[in-house]
Amino acid sequence: MHAPVITSLLDTDLYKFTMWQAMLHRHPQTQAEYTFVCRNQSVYPLADLLADVNHELDHLCTLSFQPDELAYLSGLRFIKSDFVDFLRIFHFQRAFIEATADGPHLRITARGPQVHVMAFEIFVLALVNELYFRRFDAAPALAEGRKRLDDKIALLDAFGQEPARAHPFEFFDFGVRRRFSGAWQRQVVQTLKARVPRYFKGTSNVLLARDLDLVPIGTMAHEYLQTYQALGVRLRDFQKAALESWVQEYRGDLGTALTDIVGMDAFLADFDLYFAKLFDGLRHDSGDPVVWGEKALAHYARLRIDARTKRLVFSDGLDVPRALALYRHFADRTQLGFGIGTHLTNDMGLTPLSIVMKLTHANGQPVAKLSDSPGKTLCDDETFLAYLRQVFEVPPPGAARG
Repeated sequence: MHAPVITSLLDTDLYKFTMWQAMLHRHPQTQAEYTFVCRNQSVYPLADLLADVNHELDHLCTLSFQPDELAYLSGLRFIKSDFVDFLRIFHFQRAFIEATADGPHLRITARGPQVHVMAFEIFVLALVNELYFRRFDAAPALAEGRKRLDDKIALLDAFGQEPARAHPFEFFDFGVRRRFSGAWQRQVVQTLKARVPRYFKGTSNVLLARDLDLVPIGTMAHEYLQTYQALGVRLRDFQKAALESWVQEYRGDLGTALTDIVGMDAFLADFDLYFAKLFDGLRHDSGDPVVWGEKALAHYARLRIDARTKRLVFSDGLDVPRALALYRHFADRTQLGFGIGTHLTNDMGLTPLSIVMKLTHANGQPVAKLSDSPGKTLCDDETFLAYLRQVFEVPPPGAARG
């Protein structure tokens, strides 16, 4: 008999808390719907996991934040006391989430007040992933995982012999959502902290950050900006409205803006001198990272902002070699950070699942992102997608800009 996958409500990404607080303070009445999707082919049908998934969801809905967990969150300077008071009485409501089978496919939908359903996402992804990989032989997978982790550390040690550049190489663990298991993520993070502290600077996992005395890393995700597509502002202005609300909520903290809701070009059209001075930097999550980074640096140059005072964070499907290559390309021109997920916490010789649980509706309206990467757009309303592309002058996939 296995222990539950999730035993602490801190076992999630920091940005779930930062977005949660912002939405609680500014739009607590918003209704939302989140949908689970697997983007690649699994070895066996995910519908086979249905009974176990429902059992885990039942357990998740019994958990509450413990006094020591609330004390840790209270110690983060950007977390406000009234939000901690809300978390003190918070429980997931089982009626707000449903898991069913659709042939071989697993369907999971969370629907209800956004401040009661938005935190389901990372827990759902972590528990589906762990349940899936429990059906494989753990011993060879863990042995391969340890070998590959040693190889990554050797690569970083070799990198340490290279000449110093203007800004240091720093990377973080972003691997909660697609980890092989919670125990393996903890082992990976402990190992990196012990063996490459010069480069490894934190984790998005709040529980591990607390337990291992690391910096919790994270600001905002797509759902935060997407929600503003349905909050009554003019659609053309939703990015500006979301960024302005973030600035007002955090007053200079958590200053990394996500850029790929409607593509980098449309983002930069909204990211004027005001926002460029208020935000510390930008996060890449789709499209060619070199092209993206060059656009960001050119934008700062046009605004006469010294890019050496800003930071570019890369987080799209990175592994250590790719992170090092990007570092070598940009390190003399700006500060950098690298969030590595699956390739840290599920590099075991098995094919990882490409699973997401994304916001699809808010206040009864469809919301979407026009990703810079094919296959990352998630919206089942083609009319809204076409409208969003028209408003932001984003051509359909495969079309050339006029």
